[in-house]
Amino acid sequence: MPDRVDGDDTLQATAPADAEVSGSREPGANETASDALDALRREKDTLQDRLLRLAADFDNYRKRIDRERRDQAETAMAGALEELLPIIDNLELALDAPVGADADVYRKGVELIHRQMTELLRTRGVRSIDAVGTPFDPRVHQAVVHEVSPAHNEGDVMEELRRGYMLGDRLLRPAMVKVAKT
Repeated sequence: MPDRVDGDDTLQATAPADAEVSGSREPGANETASDALDALRREKDTLQDRLLRLAADFDNYRKRIDRERRDQAETAMAGALEELLPIIDNLELALDAPVGADADVYRKGVELIHRQMTELLRTRGVRSIDAVGTPFDPRVHQAVVHEVSPAHNEGDVMEELRRGYMLGDRLLRPAMVKVAKT
């Protein structure tokens, strides 16, 4: 039995040594976990800082694009308005013409101004909408009056009360029309 007791003593002596080794590993494990936690915190802080910088960059980009878009629209508007100024000058000259002047001369002057204006619109890509005699299209026509007419088909545009205009495929203003009904 003493061998066994000695064996037990050895086992008992060995067990506390293992406990000390385990105990010595725990502080090392805690340091490793603490280091890993600190590394994760640093990484989180770095990523958060990066996210904030990206958000600020994006906000600055959005503001710059808005400013450039606004400047571009103002520049385009200024160009179009500059082209209108000579037409306004001609209208003012027509309005300042003596009332007793020949009506044909006056009419020719107004026709000249009208041609100038329609040419300006044409060069800018604006075209008028053909309405009279076409079927009513709510995308480009605005029905103001419905009138019974045996001479027209149901839904045909009988008369244009105000001309409509398109800029490319975009509707600038619908044509105000009178539509036939049976």
